[in-house]
Amino acid sequence: MDPQAFIRLSIGSLRLRCTGIDLSTGKSGIQRLSSPCVCEIRLRGFPVQTSSVPLITSADVIPDTQNIASSFYLEESDLKALLAPGCFYNPHACLEISVFSGSKGSHCGVGIKRQQIGIFKMQVGPEWGEGKPLILFNGWIGIGKNKHENGKPSAELHLKVKLDPDPRYVFQFEDITTLCPQIVQLQGSIKQPIFSCKFSKDRVSQVDSLSTYWSGATDISDLETERRERKGWKVKIHDLSGSAVAAAFITTPFVPSSGCDWVARSNPGAWLIVRPDACRAESWQPWGKLEAWRERGIRDTICCRFLLPSEAQEGGEVLMSEIYINAEKGGEFFIDTEKHMRTTTGVASSIPSPQSSGDFGSLSPMVGGFVMSCRVQGEGKRGKPLVQLAMRHVTCVEDAAIFMALAAAVDLSIEACKPFRRKFRRSFRHSM
Repeated sequence: MDPQAFIRLSIGSLRLRCTGIDLSTGKSGIQRLSSPCVCEIRLRGFPVQTSSVPLITSADVIPDTQNIASSFYLEESDLKALLAPGCFYNPHACLEISVFSGSKGSHCGVGIKRQQIGIFKMQVGPEWGEGKPLILFNGWIGIGKNKHENGKPSAELHLKVKLDPDPRYVFQFEDITTLCPQIVQLQGSIKQPIFSCKFSKDRVSQVDSLSTYWSGATDISDLETERRERKGWKVKIHDLSGSAVAAAFITTPFVPSSGCDWVARSNPGAWLIVRPDACRAESWQPWGKLEAWRERGIRDTICCRFLLPSEAQEGGEVLMSEIYINAEKGGEFFIDTEKHMRTTTGVASSIPSPQSSGDFGSLSPMVGGFVMSCRVQGEGKRGKPLVQLAMRHVTCVEDAAIFMALAAAVDLSIEACKPFRRKFRRSFRHSM
């Protein structure tokens, strides 16, 4: 399998210091700001990213060079678009970081106005496309609009801007998951068959190593009950030789929650993602769990939450990703450990990531950036899931297969979370 070239642009080690004149001593020194600072990070063609900017209140403080505030992932087409000449007013694409004090919104009905402290700009250059690790900037730079009498800027920003190659394998299901499609690897215009996907509905649990993880379902003939739950769905991923190399099974049925007609957060459906047990033939080894439910609102969303087993964590599971997908239009489910850590703790570090899916499944929440993504269509649309997988998590074909099973479970969860249609039996009274 040949990967496609991607690069990761990371912005980190953000710190801000503002200097001014101490009226009591008449000397210049670092000032404290009355409100927290944030920055907006822009790159043409990508959504704006926001990050907090810690303030340095002492000249002795050394910025943490391992902290990552924001990342952009660029493929070849993105680089071509960024390097292409722009409009008359903006001929060159730039990485732009605008720093503000205060925050948007209002407090007690009174509007709060942000104050821009300064802007850092870096022009996109041809070196971005060389595919080599490169530090574009690392250190302090003046961004303040105002300057002191000695010419020193009133505000200085510390940051580290770095490029790293981040190759990915790109796969696509050739048809909707329920039609048992082939899965091909995309390399430019070339499509290479890698896996096949077999979907089935079986209302009887299997008698194998999964029995303790299964929901214990028995054969159900009551049609009314069958309309009220979705269970027994399974997907197996086969390699080119026909051997099953990964699978996903519904272990908690998708059923309407009490008082409503949809799968709610209080009682989500769940899939068990498994791989073959190396020690026992015809048996499966649990790898991860995907939970899914429907959130009602102006625009309904499907929440997909992926967890890994962990003996080190309380409860035995570690949350790796929780993504909301537009129920009508579809969207992208992804595992990005760096983004996950920023969301849950506000901090992300560049601890080395695991080298294979086996290692990935045995670690607690780690960071290391992008792991996988799966783009799916909304309800009732004939979508072909598109999967991207970081090369560093794949040492063999079987490593990729487990993520294909996860992608299939995400895609089928859109269908499993559709509202249930209540159908009432009519009764007829005969006159006596």
